[in-house]
Amino acid sequence: MDLFASDRDDDAPLAWRMRPRGLADYVGQQALVGPGKPLRRMAESGLVRSMILWGPPGTGKTTLAEILAVESGADLEHLSAVMAGVKEIRAVVERAQARQTQGLATLLFLDEIHRLNKSQQDALLPHVESGLLTLIGATTENPSFEVNSALLSRARVHVLTSLSEEELMEVLQRALDDEERGLGARRFRPEPDVLRVLARSAAGDARRALGLLESACDFTEPGPEGSEILRREALEAVLGHQASAFDKQGDHFYDLLSAIHKSVRSSRPDAALLYMARFIQGGGDPLDVVRRLTAIASEDVGNADPRALPLVMAAWDAYLRLGDYEGQRAIAHAAIHLAVAPKSNAIDRAWHQAKAFAASQPRLEVPSYLRNAPTKLMESLGHGQGYRYAHHEPHGYPAGSSHDCWPDATPREHFYRPTEYGQEKRYAQIMAWREQLDAEVDEDDT
Repeated sequence: MDLFASDRDDDAPLAWRMRPRGLADYVGQQALVGPGKPLRRMAESGLVRSMILWGPPGTGKTTLAEILAVESGADLEHLSAVMAGVKEIRAVVERAQARQTQGLATLLFLDEIHRLNKSQQDALLPHVESGLLTLIGATTENPSFEVNSALLSRARVHVLTSLSEEELMEVLQRALDDEERGLGARRFRPEPDVLRVLARSAAGDARRALGLLESACDFTEPGPEGSEILRREALEAVLGHQASAFDKQGDHFYDLLSAIHKSVRSSRPDAALLYMARFIQGGGDPLDVVRRLTAIASEDVGNADPRALPLVMAAWDAYLRLGDYEGQRAIAHAAIHLAVAPKSNAIDRAWHQAKAFAASQPRLEVPSYLRNAPTKLMESLGHGQGYRYAHHEPHGYPAGSSHDCWPDATPREHFYRPTEYGQEKRYAQIMAWREQLDAEVDEDDT
């Protein structure tokens, strides 16, 4: 079967016509298809193993499957997990069994494999395991989260990356030069930087880059000797507003939030603003950003700058009061403050340690002097007796280990250990001074 027979169809989109026919035509993914790399070795040996191709749109997942099918001599079955059910999978299995009796192999390309439901996976799994079907799954989602472990264990995951700007320019130039399948017969002459602008606008997606080029060629001007000039000014009509949207439940959504958090934690305000802009321009909710900043205020800044948390809450309130356009600036205000502020994770560490310690002390009881005594009975039991009201004590501090508020018969622990950064340095000094007061009182008591 000629998988590429329709490449010569002049009515087909340019991206379809320019699909590579072999690895020699394939651009990008050199870590997989370069000399001596896994998929090239499979193609050269003709022995294809089950795999999952994980990567962004337009990186060549379908094309790789077709090339591997041709190179291995296997018949290719193509299903989409969105459209196919158990019935369609069983039909593929029956055809594969018929081919097997003739000594022929079957390669199943399963697009959007992350959308397989349990019954589909159950129908597919034994035939992948037996080798009747060689599975090539394609997904834009993290397969470790979206594909069940049984199927995942039988297929190696190969990660495809977005094409670089230079690789996309190579794809575009090939389309301009190719007279058989591309645009070569029309003799397009793009002005300097036109291909680079198109490549940059495609954001790593070869299919999108070729689509943009095809659209741009509708805005050419006549040139010398029958050529057609593609001017930089014409691109505005083609590109318009480039809203680089992303799946709000996909990896890129969480990757951007992670990048914002880690940039702020690393005290890099410019990087934090860049990822915030990318997130919001891609359709992300600014409130998701401010929620993350609220967590950062305690987790990564903490008492090194006690102003951080109220400032983020003020930015949140400002966003709700001002609306999206002006409110985004308030969120950026908070992000810059957090990024520049001194950092301390002492609060985060103290809280985790306190929770773990409390869980290890099931018999922990509140000392009687810290308990309320709202009734005569509770008062007679000693509740509240010995409690020292801090505001009546020297320095506003009830010094001495006898009033350390720690539960009786429980090993003493120190959870909060302030750093030497920002305001926490002052906190450390205050805590050290109070410890000295405790030691003086305890010494007097002895």
